Amino acid sequence: MTDPRLRDLMSERRDEVEAALDRYLPPSETPPERLHEAMRYSVFSGGKRLRPILVLLACEVAGGESGPAASPACATELIHTYSLIHDDLPAMDDDDVRRGRPTWHRAFDEATAILAGDALLTLAFELAASDASLPPESRSRIVTVLAKANGGGGMVGGQAADMDFEGGTPTEESVTFIHRRKTAMPIEAAVRIGGIVAGASENVMAALSSYGRAVGLAFQIADDLLDLTGEAEEMGKAVGKDAAAGKLTYPAAVGVDAAALRAKSLADQAVEALEPFGEPAWGMRAIARFIVERRS
Repeated sequence: MTDPRLRDLMSERRDEVEAALDRYLPPSETPPERLHEAMRYSVFSGGKRLRPILVLLACEVAGGESGPAASPACATELIHTYSLIHDDLPAMDDDDVRRGRPTWHRAFDEATAILAGDALLTLAFELAASDASLPPESRSRIVTVLAKANGGGGMVGGQAADMDFEGGTPTEESVTFIHRRKTAMPIEAAVRIGGIVAGASENVMAALSSYGRAVGLAFQIADDLLDLTGEAEEMGKAVGKDAAAGKLTYPAAVGVDAAALRAKSLADQAVEALEPFGEPAWGMRAIARFIVERRS
């Protein structure tokens, strides 16, 4: 069962992240106004803020203060939002609704959506590289972690493989290849960034990485299952599209029941990885459980 304290924790931390994002994003009235309006529409369209929250929690679990983690935490959310904007474009997944609202190319136009995604991606690296409250070495490590997790060897590469394999015969190996890059690596990066801000030791970083890898893969498997079993109103987007498009998913590769068991096993692995941290890591443990129990 998910820890009942998690709702309050997520709400409190989401508010912190929202306030920081509001500070970092240019006002809508800043020229060029349409671009900045689209950026804000994209970032403030809802969402769990899972990645930045994990940055903050991992930093605290590793013995640091979460204040200096605000800018790199927001960087993870800006990159995530950019990826969703581009993922929903007609040339990619061609979705009309995200989080219960028109997708960005529908609310504005394709060109503005592409540029808004580009601007969010570059702003993310600006935030990660320029926060003077962090030592230069930490900033350099954070930028490297973000780049590796989200480039051709990470999220972008996973998206490319997802498109290349579309309509192919799904196997657990091929689906894992895609999911690890597309979702697990960026989530692991968020957890590692929290450790970097805290100045964590190698042993602590290894434990955080194990947690992030397991949680990230569990999250994507849960998404695959929700695409089959969830309700569009709860999800805030169309459901059943992955199967219709011939996407490689865990349920398609191993079946619904086995996919659900795999997600639960990964959540258990994530929880086990946090054993050295004791009670202070309860929030991260609760998130691991929530990821496989959620309905949206």
